[in-house]
Amino acid sequence: MSENKLVLKSINDLLGSKFYIPSYQRGYRWKNQQVEDLLKDLWEFKSNPPKQEDGKEKPFYCLQPVVIKPTKNDNWEVIDGQQRLTTILIILNYFNQTEFKTPKQVFDIKFETRTDSKEFLENINDETLASKNIDYFHINNAYKVIANWFDEKEKTNSAAKNEFYPILVNDTKIIWYEVNDGSDTIDIFTRINMGKIPLTNAELIKALFLKNTNFKKVSPDKIRLKQLQIASEWDKIEYTLQENSFWYFISNNSRHFATRIEYIFDLMKGKKKEDEEYFTFYKFYDDFENSKDTNENPDIDAIWLKIKKYFLTFEEWYKDRELYHLIGFLLTVNTDIIYLLEKSENKTKTEFKAFLIEEIKTKVQFQIEELDFYKSKAKARIKTILLLFNIQTIVLNENSNIRFPFDTYKTENWDIEHIRSQTDRKITGNARKDWCKDILEYFTGSKYVENQKVDLDAIESEEKKLCTSLLKIITSDKINDDDFDKLYNTIIEKFKEDKEPEKINSISNLALLDASTNRSYGNAVFPVKRKIIIENDMQGTFVPICTKNVFLKSYSKKLGEIMYWKNEDANDYLKAIKKTLSIYLPTQKVKDGKQ
Repeated sequence: MSENKLVLKSINDLLGSKFYIPSYQRGYRWKNQQVEDLLKDLWEFKSNPPKQEDGKEKPFYCLQPVVIKPTKNDNWEVIDGQQRLTTILIILNYFNQTEFKTPKQVFDIKFETRTDSKEFLENINDETLASKNIDYFHINNAYKVIANWFDEKEKTNSAAKNEFYPILVNDTKIIWYEVNDGSDTIDIFTRINMGKIPLTNAELIKALFLKNTNFKKVSPDKIRLKQLQIASEWDKIEYTLQENSFWYFISNNSRHFATRIEYIFDLMKGKKKEDEEYFTFYKFYDDFENSKDTNENPDIDAIWLKIKKYFLTFEEWYKDRELYHLIGFLLTVNTDIIYLLEKSENKTKTEFKAFLIEEIKTKVQFQIEELDFYKSKAKARIKTILLLFNIQTIVLNENSNIRFPFDTYKTENWDIEHIRSQTDRKITGNARKDWCKDILEYFTGSKYVENQKVDLDAIESEEKKLCTSLLKIITSDKINDDDFDKLYNTIIEKFKEDKEPEKINSISNLALLDASTNRSYGNAVFPVKRKIIIENDMQGTFVPICTKNVFLKSYSKKLGEIMYWKNEDANDYLKAIKKTLSIYLPTQKVKDGKQ
């Protein structure tokens, strides 16, 4: 049984081929935008071609994969990619009908469900034939889109067609995935359309590494051993990358990778957001082609070693506790990982750590006392400081094996929350009921459940009266504004929270927390927030260490009033932040002759 083949073929290589579209596939359905996008992409490639590197193949435009299977009589059964192939053929036939006195060779496409499809594709602009069925209608419409597009182009560039054709035929390549392993074509088609066939950059690259034809004049046993080695190491890398603690340490990438090793490949080849989907694959394809020796054997070991070097470097960073936290912070605040890789080269571990510390300093060059939650850019800076505060607190505890959970931070939408409630911010709408439910839970010790009686017998008289008022608001169809405001002020006064506390929106009254912790957390009074934090921690929900310390008042010098957050608590908290981050923060501004 022959192996599957993976090659790049130009459109010129396809000329003269005969393709067959089986009945299990739907007909041609590309819409106007899809046809125009292909034309625009090819024109953009023509107008702004990538620079050709010395000694390397001329750059080309790469189309997505076509999955095909050889049939009798040198025909090809198209399993996937017929929409692209058909569109290319429509463009070629357009040129034959409008530009060439003697039609140039094209390739043939025959649809099993349309016996005269070959003839129609040669006469696409025949309106009578186009009206015969829905497939011909869409093909004819695509032809019109192509004709209109070139008409518009020729208004500003009379040579548009002459410039376009060689780009299409000679400089456009398609990823040709040839199935020869005896697989059932319908099964393959089904798997493709269910997203289960490996046609990602990663799996196409894997196919490059494991091709038998890469090992000319090598015994089958040695070929097998080499394939097993690469496959085994590949699986180890992928297995490690599937660990979220490792993955979210090295990646902020919101893109879903079916195979996470593709992220490493993208990094190696410098793939950008605007690059086409299979950019990374054909860069590796070039590596294989350019590294071939006189026997046409590519230097697989050298290429594979580069991949392993990337992974092993990331693994080393991950395993070293200090590197993990320093690099993890920098990557989380969007430092380029390739930049860090480059800077790590030719440095000892001590030198690299010193570099990382200096790099972190550049991210926090601002006076933290002046940051206000509601001022422009300040929120992002506060979040950066609080993140670093939590990380550095862990780093400084050398006897602990705790590691900051970058996976939790990046996946659970952590945000900044006020420690003491924002009493100057009016609570409106349903938030008022939520606020009352939080206070009621604090007094009763249990969550409010609708239509379920709340037992107030065990509550002391003063608080019982408050609970009755809370229940009145919670159960009312329409909240009386005066009643709520009166109750709100009473509770604020009970918990000794000033109506206008000092620096309510400064970093000294802010902490890092999962944004979903509580529906009305931002408006809750300090003891309610404290109760929520402690309960979450007891239940195993991760609470950032510094946030937990705040609500346990670990930074406060006076512990007499554990249930209240005072201005002196805020000042002590600020001092703790500045002390912990002293190696990173800029020198404080001079005030009153003192530094």
